[in-house]
Amino acid sequence: MRLGDTDTGLTGSEIGHVLEECEIPDVSPSMTKWKRLYNAFVATQKQRQFGNHVVAFIHKAMRPARHVSDPERFESKRKELNTALAFSGLFLDQDGDVKRSAPVRTLGEAQERADRLRAKLESRGVHNDVLKFCRAELVKENYFHAILEAAKSVAEKIRTVTGLGTDGAELAMQALALGKSGRPRLSINSLKTETEESEQTGFMNLLVGLFGCFRNPPAHAPKIYWPIEEQDALDILSLVSLVHRKLDKAERCDAP
Repeated sequence: MRLGDTDTGLTGSEIGHVLEECEIPDVSPSMTKWKRLYNAFVATQKQRQFGNHVVAFIHKAMRPARHVSDPERFESKRKELNTALAFSGLFLDQDGDVKRSAPVRTLGEAQERADRLRAKLESRGVHNDVLKFCRAELVKENYFHAILEAAKSVAEKIRTVTGLGTDGAELAMQALALGKSGRPRLSINSLKTETEESEQTGFMNLLVGLFGCFRNPPAHAPKIYWPIEEQDALDILSLVSLVHRKLDKAERCDAP
């Protein structure tokens, strides 16, 4: 029980508070933390005949608000929990919510999936800013989080370069739309011809579509309603790679 680890788990008082919030009887409060939790869960299971109290405990114990003073602890515990939860087809997201995922069968399965995806992307020559999102902890949930984080990296790059503070389609339009002077904050070409202006507007629309299709749905919808296969992931991440290359070469202009 990771949350009941002697050294790195919840404190005894934290366990007591969370059990109380979940209305789970603390049947052996003086015992070792992991035994205390085990006994509490078993007793509740026998009484209620279903096991959602365990998920409820994890959800309340891992609410981000509980960890504002030590965010590194939150991420460390979340990673440990996800390793164990993966075998049950569950994962804990950054909001502290327990959600469903494709169950893994072995400890190495997630890493193998990540290595395979990375190798195929490298063969395509994708941008390094995309490859960093092909880590096991991201792709083990059927590429869902790798795509989400890669799409978010595009917005972050635009904000860093332009100083804008918006997101999504609004950010793309503020950064790339042709202003009254004809000069956007970021230009991907010299904008000297009608063709180049059309390319600029087309790239802006591409980003609007990228955020609308591949950032917003996974950011707000449960993963089970947004399935991603490996070939889809390869194509989407390759598109994100193209966007990164264009942005790297873009010229920064004063705000129109």
